[in-house]
Amino acid sequence: MPIYQKGPVRIHYEEAGSGFPLLVIAGGGLNSTISGLTKGSPFNPIEEFKGEYHCIAADLRNAVEGQSSGPLEVDRPWDSYTDDHLGLMDYLKIDKFMVMGFCIGGPFIWNLLKRAPDRIVAAVLAQPSGSRPEKRDVFYQGNMKGWGPALAAKRPDIKMEMVDKFLTKMYRDNPDFVFTVTRDFVKNCQNPLLILPDDIEAHPYAVAMEAAMLAPKAEVSIFPWKEPKERIPLAVRQIRSFLKAHRPAKA
Repeated sequence: MPIYQKGPVRIHYEEAGSGFPLLVIAGGGLNSTISGLTKGSPFNPIEEFKGEYHCIAADLRNAVEGQSSGPLEVDRPWDSYTDDHLGLMDYLKIDKFMVMGFCIGGPFIWNLLKRAPDRIVAAVLAQPSGSRPEKRDVFYQGNMKGWGPALAAKRPDIKMEMVDKFLTKMYRDNPDFVFTVTRDFVKNCQNPLLILPDDIEAHPYAVAMEAAMLAPKAEVSIFPWKEPKERIPLAVRQIRSFLKAHRPAKA
C-alpha cells in the first residue's frame, strides 16, 4: 500500500499504467476513495485509460472507508484537499498532468486550476458537483449526517463541533456556483476542459452547463450520457479523444 506522507497527513494512493500523467479523483463526496472508481462510478477510468496514461488515484483525506488521514483544517477545507493532490504529484515528481474528476472532483479541479493553472494540461469534469439555489444546504446537511458522525466515531481527536465548522466553511460561507471559484475565474480560465453534466440533486445540470458556457476552452458531452447505459462508451470515446488532443506531443 503506497503512502505519501507530509507531516501529520498520510495519503494512500495507487498508480497504474504508463504515459502522460492523469490524476483521477473519484466521486463520493467527502468519502471519495479509490474503490469508488469501481463501485460507484459510471465507468472505471483507470481500467479505461491505463493503457495510454500513467493513472494516479488516492483516497481523500479522512474519507471514512479510506486509508488516508490528516487534520481537519477548519479554516481552509478546500485548500487542504488541494494541498494533498498537489503534494502527491510533487512527491511522485510529476510537474504537468491531466486530471479527471467525478462529483466532488469538479470543485477540486476548479481549485487545482486556481492554485496551479500552469500544471494542469487539460481537465475532465464528470457529473460535477454544484450548488442549487433552491437547495443550498444539501451538502452541509448530507455530510453532517453521512460523513461527520462516522469520522468522529473513528477519530477521537475530531469532534462534531469541528465537523460543523469545517462543513460551514466548505459549503455555507460561499454556497454559490461551484464552491471553489467564481464565475469570473471560470470566464478567464484558459485551460482546456471537457464537462459531462449530470442532473441529480448534488450534480445540477444548470451549473455544469453554465460553467461550460463561461469557460472559453470548454467542451461538453452529449446529455444524458449515463442513461441508457449504451451511451457510456460514447462518452468514454469523447474523453479519450479530448485527452489525446491535448496530451503533449512528446508524451
